Amino acid sequence: MATTNLSNYNKTNIPNANKFRFGIVVSEWNPEITENLFKGAKETLELHGVASSNIKRVNVPGSFELIYGCKQLVKTKYFDAVIAIGNVIQGETKHFDFVCSGVTQGIKDLNVLYDTPTIFCVLTDNTKQQSIDRSGGKHGNKGVECAIAAIKMAALR
Repeated sequence: MATTNLSNYNKTNIPNANKFRFGIVVSEWNPEITENLFKGAKETLELHGVASSNIKRVNVPGSFELIYGCKQLVKTKYFDAVIAIGNVIQGETKHFDFVCSGVTQGIKDLNVLYDTPTIFCVLTDNTKQQSIDRSGGKHGNKGVECAIAAIKMAALR
């Protein structure tokens, strides 16, 4: 369980992002969670100088499809970083384990195979309440944290 607010960061340590372009791939599964993550990410990118015209959103059906969606954006070599936004909540079957493992490995593979950083913004929680708490609730918004990671990685690139 997160013990700090995911939206807290030192704004003075963030590189200028006004010339960067970002792709954001959003899972349509659990939209009440993923839309909040997207909102946090987009608002944070814009707060740090990214023009809305330099943010491209692509929707995919679920978290497993994030890999393919991100790969399509990364292959264009147009974006300075790509953010994968999804949410998987533990159920009664092993499906949760397979999806979480596959998405984690897939995003890792994109970072190994391509020169564009892909940021993992996939909440993998035991309950829906935990996801709510991390997508704009009492623990802040993981989308904010991932947008900051994307800016820092774009600057590193």
